[in-house]
Amino acid sequence: MQHTRSRLAVAARIVGFVLLGIVIAAAAFIAVLTVREYRPAGREAAWTGSSANAQPEQGEQIEQITVLSFNIGYAGLGQESDFFMDGGKMTRPASAQIVEKNLDGILELLQTYAPDVALLQEVDAAGKRVYGIDERARLSDAFAGEAAFAPNYVCDYVPYPLPDTIGRVESGLLTLSRFSSTEQTRIALPVPFQWPVRIANLKRCLLLTRVPLAGTDAELVLINLHLEAYDDGEGKREQTEQLVQLLQQEYEAGNYVIAGGDFNQRIEGFGNNHPIIDPSFWQPGAISQDVLPAGWNFAFSDETPTCRLLNKPYDAENPDTQYYVIDGFLCSPNVTVERVSVVDAGFAFSDHNPVLLQCRLS
Repeated sequence: MQHTRSRLAVAARIVGFVLLGIVIAAAAFIAVLTVREYRPAGREAAWTGSSANAQPEQGEQIEQITVLSFNIGYAGLGQESDFFMDGGKMTRPASAQIVEKNLDGILELLQTYAPDVALLQEVDAAGKRVYGIDERARLSDAFAGEAAFAPNYVCDYVPYPLPDTIGRVESGLLTLSRFSSTEQTRIALPVPFQWPVRIANLKRCLLLTRVPLAGTDAELVLINLHLEAYDDGEGKREQTEQLVQLLQQEYEAGNYVIAGGDFNQRIEGFGNNHPIIDPSFWQPGAISQDVLPAGWNFAFSDETPTCRLLNKPYDAENPDTQYYVIDGFLCSPNVTVERVSVVDAGFAFSDHNPVLLQCRLS
């Protein structure tokens, strides 16, 4: 009996030392991530790629313009995928070949619709979930024009979910433009999360591109955006308020303003064709059209959903598939919207469909 107690005491001490070691290692890991946390400034220059077409220095002659907005889901959220935050299980696609297949499809869509400007969200430059593929470079190199990139998700190692963690990630907003710009700036948005969740979470931002217009002091201001998704709603509201303030400032300065991207919110009056089926899953926020003064154009379309829920791989025939309309554009009163349409890509390459805007600078 004495020997048994002695052995149990030794085993208990060993287990205690092991648990203590795990706690110390976890604390050290969090400390390192805290020290290396991505902390961008309020405003800073965006990454810029090389321009493939030189433009006249006196400004651009622009009357009509086509702008495409597309959350590409890091080429990892195509029809074969689900996602753990939406009620699925996956953190990344099963292979690098799937990422390559989706990226090829995204590039083909860009080439087919050939917009003057492409506002892309969830573009990865590196990381585990894309098997190290540099999507930023691939997309920038394939577009005949300027490229600007603003990171919004940078972490040495995202330690969840277990056991298949997200790991290293470097992702953000990519604006591709055929026009010559004078400014490409990352503008930080409010972060709704506190330490330690904040360490390995997104730092949302706006990506502003400023294009001078020939024969006038006015500029075309393009804003790429991807607002908060998995918050309690307060983050979305604060980020929307900052966005609206910036839009008004630019318009009051005499500029033409087009903001587009993934709002993660329904605009009042749009999306009614795709009601919430099961409220236990993710739901978008809501934006009233009163958020901006009269005259602004809310360029959204109900004809085709812009996003699907990732609780399961995509099945177009499943009546329980949840759809949303959360991607589109806000345009200043001096921008005339001629057409806004959702490109029905069948969610083949992303959990979002592209949205195409055709407009005129009045």
